[in-house]
Amino acid sequence: MAVMMLGQPDWSPDLLERIGLDTSAVEQLLTLLDDYLAYFQECYQRCEQRHHGEVYVKGLLSNLDRKSIEPIALAFDGEKGVRPTQLFLQRSPWDDEKMLYLYQQRVASQVNDPNGMLTVDGSDMPKKGSHSVGVARQYCGTEGKTDNCQAGVFIGYSGAQGYGLLDRRLYLPKKWFTEEYRDKRIQCGVPEDVVFATKNQLAIEMIDKALASGNFHARWIGCDAAFSSDQKFRGSLPPGYWLFGDVRATQLVWRTRPEWVRPEYSGCGRPPTKLVLSPAPVSVESIAKDDTLPWETVNLGEGAKGPIMAKVKCCRVIECVDGQPGGEIWLYIREYENGRIKYSISDAPADLPRAELDHAATLRWPIEQCFEECKDCLGMDEYEMRSWNGWYRHMLFVFIAHLFTLEIRIRFQKKLTMPQAYRLIRVAFTQDPAQIRKAIADLKYYLKRNHVAYQSHRKRKLMDSG
Repeated sequence: MAVMMLGQPDWSPDLLERIGLDTSAVEQLLTLLDDYLAYFQECYQRCEQRHHGEVYVKGLLSNLDRKSIEPIALAFDGEKGVRPTQLFLQRSPWDDEKMLYLYQQRVASQVNDPNGMLTVDGSDMPKKGSHSVGVARQYCGTEGKTDNCQAGVFIGYSGAQGYGLLDRRLYLPKKWFTEEYRDKRIQCGVPEDVVFATKNQLAIEMIDKALASGNFHARWIGCDAAFSSDQKFRGSLPPGYWLFGDVRATQLVWRTRPEWVRPEYSGCGRPPTKLVLSPAPVSVESIAKDDTLPWETVNLGEGAKGPIMAKVKCCRVIECVDGQPGGEIWLYIREYENGRIKYSISDAPADLPRAELDHAATLRWPIEQCFEECKDCLGMDEYEMRSWNGWYRHMLFVFIAHLFTLEIRIRFQKKLTMPQAYRLIRVAFTQDPAQIRKAIADLKYYLKRNHVAYQSHRKRKLMDSG
């Protein structure tokens, strides 16, 4: 099984020396950032556009408390820079489609893996007002309830070499296409050719586009239950890839292929003539509770707290499609250490080694990790823009900032976590040797501490697993 990036904390007294991390290396991070941002310069028509774009990325990577237009512009350009930065993100005619393509090429150059996975997931951003593009009272996954929010659909990539976000779509609820919302669509700059599309249709559009680019190698397509429970979504997936998708506990399947039979006559009334399927389908939750199919303890890989242990049940089942038997698929059930159970299905071949399904299970989480990193460190959900262009361009710049952090992690031989790499970038902005030395000393302490904790957790888990 391949090991995901930074599978386990590493430590030795000479670790920083071995990976070339010293004061000089940190001071050079800003030069590396300038070289990295120059990769996208052909997307701009004018030098002022390039300046605003590079300032915005640097603002997302900085230590600002809030990563929205005003504080970024004030910090890097002063009061006179606020309005031009707003116009740059909302209306300025630079080529963000080309920038996305160049970005995806660069992601692919870092993380491509023939056993990799394209993943799709939603991420919602709560909003208090009613004038931002796409905002509505709808289910907000971030808050776990119906609330005022914007709903985004994203695709990402994950493999043994790393992970990243690839593309994004803003979901516009149906009411945004009514005459009542016509003025809002105009005010927010929604393109006239945009028509209503479900989140699942938006996901298929992005998957097709990413694969058509030829940039990415992948074996799997991963998604959560909102997508994989939709037969139209699954039927629209491109051929040649295997699905690994979560399903709800209530998902119905058959353990064996059912047959059409005439029910036995009870002796009362008319004898039955209508054929029914026998046996009846069962929920995947009931299979998890079935002791005749035993749990197997599996090591899914190494994490920051030692082996990622899970109890797994894996078997072939028959799909239930609108009450009718469908094809034979894998059912993969995982019970984690905290007792949480996840149910997944896959259309991978019947002779696929179970270890390959274990590996696919580890490739589903990185898109959630991307959301967490981009929100906690890069201001993914802190924008204050109402326009269509503003939302799309902000997300693109967040992607670009996240990729730079990944490249810094790779530069230091994948020994740093994303927050650790991010802190080094932030302190590099100060160009203060004293602050840089302090950051390196802190990093050295935490690397050692995390390694000691990892060894302790690993020893305990291996003992517990026998």
